[in-house]
Amino acid sequence: MKLTLRVWRQRDADAEGAMSTYEVDGISSDMSFLEMLDTLNEELILKGEDPVAFDHDCREGICGACSLVINGEAHGPERTTTCQLHMRSFQDGDTIDIEPWRAAAFPVIKDLVVDRSAFDRIIQAGGYVTAPTGAAPEAHATPVPKPDADFAFEHAECIGCGACVAACPNGAAMLFTSAKINHLNVLPQGAPERETRVLDMVAQMDEEGFGGCTLAGECATACPKGIPLMSITGMNKEWLRATRKAAKR
Repeated sequence: MKLTLRVWRQRDADAEGAMSTYEVDGISSDMSFLEMLDTLNEELILKGEDPVAFDHDCREGICGACSLVINGEAHGPERTTTCQLHMRSFQDGDTIDIEPWRAAAFPVIKDLVVDRSAFDRIIQAGGYVTAPTGAAPEAHATPVPKPDADFAFEHAECIGCGACVAACPNGAAMLFTSAKINHLNVLPQGAPERETRVLDMVAQMDEEGFGGCTLAGECATACPKGIPLMSITGMNKEWLRATRKAAKR
């Protein structure tokens, strides 16, 4: 395959960025999208040019590090992570636009790499359990109803890639935050911080400068792990419950 790539290049956080055009040839349809970028970077290095910076780690759809807007879609045309997107999704002669996540809370560091530490600070605000557990407990020591366990597992699948923010027209982080809150709040181990968790994490999300949610639904559509849009409704119910309980104290 021969492709034309239009790639966002930005020297650093303070520099002005722009799209640069590159031609790549000999791309196999079996390559992953990141392997295709590796091929481009090899050619750039051989020419003495600066390679394109992009995030990646496991390349197995697990870590959530890969984060590209491809032809205007978070992670590209398939509902998967960028690292699991393969070049068979494109045609010979295609022009592909490659950009970083676009959100005020995710500033560009270099080229296609953005700073997603805002997610880390949301987690630090309440995405944990403080009850001392010691060694791994016996699996049946704390019974959890199956519907609750299924609900928790569904939300625990969130890998924090940020596609929900990139896809949202408002740059909201509601789907990510709701997944982290609902995952812990439904389990007995998360009960001690149930109220403070949702209040603190939502407050931190707002402080980070993410946009407001208008339930456009683009976040759930782009999520590679299928976190449901109703997760946001669940978080809103938790927030109202915690707010009312705090007001009675």
